Amino acid sequence: MTTTANNNPTAENGTTVFIPLNKLKKHPKNARKTPHSDASIEAKAASIAAKGMLQNLVVEPERDSEGEPTGLYLVSVGEGRRLAQLLRVKRKEIKKTEPIRCVIDTANDAAEISLDENVTRENLSPADEFERFRELSENRGWGAEEIAARFGVTAHVVKQRLRLGAVSPKLMQVYRDGGLSLDQLMAFAITEDHARQEQVYDNLSYNRELWIIRRDLTKTNVAATDRRATFVGAQAYTEAGGTIIRDLFTEDRGGFYEDAALLDRLVIDKLERIAAEIQEAEGWKWVSVHMDYPHAHGMRRTYPRSVELSEEDAAAYDAAQEELERLSAEWEDADVDLPPETVARFAELEAEIERIDATRHAYDVQEIMRGGMFVVLSHDGEARIERGFIRPEDDAPGPEEAQNSETVIDGVRVNGDGEIIEDGEQDEDSDHVATLEPEDEDAGDDGKPLSDALIRDLTVDRTLALRLALGEQPDMAVIAVTHTLAAQTFYRGVDAHCHEIRPTSNHLAAHADGIEDTAAAKTLADRHAGWASDMPRDVADLWSFVAGLDHASLMALFAHCASLTVNAVKLPRETNRRRAHETAGKLATAVSLDMTAHWTPTVRAYLGRVTKAHILAAVREALGDQAAERIADLKKQAMAETAEQLLAGTGWLPPVLRTERPAWLTDDESDAFGTVADVIAPQAQNDDRFTVAAE
Repeated sequence: MTTTANNNPTAENGTTVFIPLNKLKKHPKNARKTPHSDASIEAKAASIAAKGMLQNLVVEPERDSEGEPTGLYLVSVGEGRRLAQLLRVKRKEIKKTEPIRCVIDTANDAAEISLDENVTRENLSPADEFERFRELSENRGWGAEEIAARFGVTAHVVKQRLRLGAVSPKLMQVYRDGGLSLDQLMAFAITEDHARQEQVYDNLSYNRELWIIRRDLTKTNVAATDRRATFVGAQAYTEAGGTIIRDLFTEDRGGFYEDAALLDRLVIDKLERIAAEIQEAEGWKWVSVHMDYPHAHGMRRTYPRSVELSEEDAAAYDAAQEELERLSAEWEDADVDLPPETVARFAELEAEIERIDATRHAYDVQEIMRGGMFVVLSHDGEARIERGFIRPEDDAPGPEEAQNSETVIDGVRVNGDGEIIEDGEQDEDSDHVATLEPEDEDAGDDGKPLSDALIRDLTVDRTLALRLALGEQPDMAVIAVTHTLAAQTFYRGVDAHCHEIRPTSNHLAAHADGIEDTAAAKTLADRHAGWASDMPRDVADLWSFVAGLDHASLMALFAHCASLTVNAVKLPRETNRRRAHETAGKLATAVSLDMTAHWTPTVRAYLGRVTKAHILAAVREALGDQAAERIADLKKQAMAETAEQLLAGTGWLPPVLRTERPAWLTDDESDAFGTVADVIAPQAQNDDRFTVAAE
């Protein structure tokens, strides 16, 4: 029987009635004392708006102290739905007199039935929920936004449930049976490829860490943080037909690019476009595009030289600089935001100054006509342009250079044309001595040069005097040695120095792939290029250049040239450089070398190339015994990857990279030296960041 409460205020128990919303109030015996959450009320309101009131409320008439009906009704069951309807009134979706379907219950205890509704109810299985959301999307054609509106949740929540509903039915059943946790199911949902999900699941060991599941599922994909993805960009990749896998349950930093081959092709295409534009603008003879820098190119490199600004550029530079200084002074103390036109003018002036500064250095036209450049992808996802390389077939020296240049091959002096230099026999000490010819005593003295033997003797005296004098002038000795090092570092094919000092520089890329793509290598290359661009074009002017440097610049050039000769590389089966390596350690201490600024213990750099014992020793030293024990049962690859995460930020270094603290250093000043285990291990013992579940 259905009636209206206004017509029958004393309806019998079990009667269904429609009661105006403003006549309903919460029953004081309602079992729920903790208020409904805003999200719960929001979801109920959205559901009622979309589908109507699916469940009636259970109420009883309110009576006053004398037992007379007040005309209001107390809600024993359905308080959340009442609040949802009030929310709809507030939003002006319905009126406050909206009739609500209710059932009168005067037989049962209100507190008991309120409790009963919540205690005896069993929530829907999450697996069923995920699959039903998926069915709504597939069968009804509803998108995430529409489904979200009908259930009062966010579109992101709907997308997560849809993704979970797309997990392989086999794995969904494993989840239902308790074989997978919800977090593990979320990890599998990173891809919708059922075959791939099942393959990874079948290959899992007892260790089912979330990061291992995600790693194995994306092993053939490219992370969005990869330099290739950064360079190409998501839009260009997707427009080319690529698919990006996104993890809706973690911070995926842009997802994973599914088609690595397509991404590589897009990288090369973009690099080739950049190379063509630069070649057309600058006129290089050739360009060569590579994903990685071709270290074994075997070419000589030239650098841009300083050039004088044209009168027009010099005047424009001074004018721009003057106006920039005036504007800066004018707005320096301003408390308001700069006007848009002023901001734009600042940008124009800075761009003009930067443009003119770029013309202060330029390559020689001949070098551009016979040289080329490499366009490669840098480690940070930018196009790396390396100019000024001369191929051997294009590297024929000029007549003067060929005539003056010489080298030594198997003890024989050879000039720039490859001809043997016949400069006399050798004495017992293997010194070249000019062949003495009998003097013609009757010959006249006019125009006759001094004999080679006499010149040799005189220059021996001069050399001895130079050694004595230079040894008494340390400042001039620094200039002379710096000149010698710079002549051989920045010039080719000529001996423009008189010191028998031969700097050699070990090519590090021959020993470690990728070393020249690191940030440290880039910094060193930039420093070298900066000095190279300052060198005079003619080596004959180098002495004047070096001698004219201020003391700080002179020492900086000396230090740079000297730094290129450092060789602390330990090669296999090397037995004759023990003292050299000891000296390298002393040098590291002297310069306070901190390798934590240049190296971290990653799987690629260290952990994947050592034994499990070494990995455990590293974790134990940095984080303590407890952290090492937690990963002791992992397989080698999983142990290395877990250790990489644990050691990140700890500053741990293998012994071969540590800098020995100097004997004079006090304990308070020793932070940059030695190991970090004694500092980190105690505080890491109870740090949740370092807990690893090995189950």
